[in-house]
Amino acid sequence: MAKAPEPPAARPEVENLQSYSAPLEGRRGLLRLDFNENTLGPSPKVVEAIRAIPADHYAIYPEYNGLKEAFANSLGGLAVNQIGLFNGVDAALHALCQAYGQRGDCMLTTNPSFGYYKPCAEMQGMEIEAIPYEATDFSFPLTQIKSALAGKNPRLFFLCNPNNPTGTCLSAETILSLAAEAPNCLVVVDELYEAFSGNSVVPLLLQKAQGNNPFEHYPNLVVLRSLSKTAGIAGLRMGFAIAAAAVIDRVNRVTGPYDINSFAVTAAFAALADQAYTNAYVAEVLLAKAWLVQQLTAAAVRHHAGGGNYLLIWPKVGVEAMDRGLRQRRILCRSMAGKALIDGSLRVSIGTREQMQLFWRAFAAIEGLQGSTT
Repeated sequence: MAKAPEPPAARPEVENLQSYSAPLEGRRGLLRLDFNENTLGPSPKVVEAIRAIPADHYAIYPEYNGLKEAFANSLGGLAVNQIGLFNGVDAALHALCQAYGQRGDCMLTTNPSFGYYKPCAEMQGMEIEAIPYEATDFSFPLTQIKSALAGKNPRLFFLCNPNNPTGTCLSAETILSLAAEAPNCLVVVDELYEAFSGNSVVPLLLQKAQGNNPFEHYPNLVVLRSLSKTAGIAGLRMGFAIAAAAVIDRVNRVTGPYDINSFAVTAAFAALADQAYTNAYVAEVLLAKAWLVQQLTAAAVRHHAGGGNYLLIWPKVGVEAMDRGLRQRRILCRSMAGKALIDGSLRVSIGTREQMQLFWRAFAAIEGLQGSTT
């Protein structure tokens, strides 16, 4: 009798990996202030475009003609071969690590930051160097980052700007300087929340290029964008990478030919064509954020508000009690319990002014704030 084959040897980087997990179930019908999503949904033109997809198109593989051009035109001055399309920015992060990382390489980032950087790098057996933000205002650790870029020789540097969850912003000038000083490191700038801060490296990159190749002097720079947070199509997964043509080509080698579905393509076209809707939503979020900060300040509630459509709040009743009380009132926020530097805080996504008034009434009631429930 033939001996049964031995199972393939386990990869230690996978066996020791802790998956990035987020609560994905039971969120419908609630006020979702936990994932920094658009709280209203997409433009009616997006919904109309999706509904107009002919039934026979469901049966064919998606076509991407023109989508890179449409996104490039929304930014201005970029070539089609400098744009990569991905099934959400999460897929772009994974692909970048696959294309550029290998066992023993260093991945540099900050702490705390978006939690998916770490597992993407660990899947490739990379070593993680996470530099903490500084002081009570979570300042960017520029000196330490420069030292790590010079001394650790990282292969990848993931920079969330503005940072999730601290809201820390780094200037475009500083980012380009870091990329220039570390030519052997791929500097990946995650700009998912740039619309809420107005802080992007892309305009300066194009300005410096003066009509020439914007990546000529920054071939190691990658900028990530999404239509999830602003245009309201997170459920369809549509992400973009902006980089030198050689980088886009390399990353495309580790992605599938049809990773993005037809519905996401159609929605992306419609969303990019209705920038006025997105702009109006962003403006409403910024007004709602300013209003909530006023309430928190007046009530002497510890909070931190930087860039992005979110802020951090430290409830006196404790983050677990507040989280539980808000859930009972059908409001979801994200507990930061146990996270470095921000333990005991609640990350609250910002929606409309009406939604934030609803949140504030619930928060004030649970916190026992007098005269703060209107």
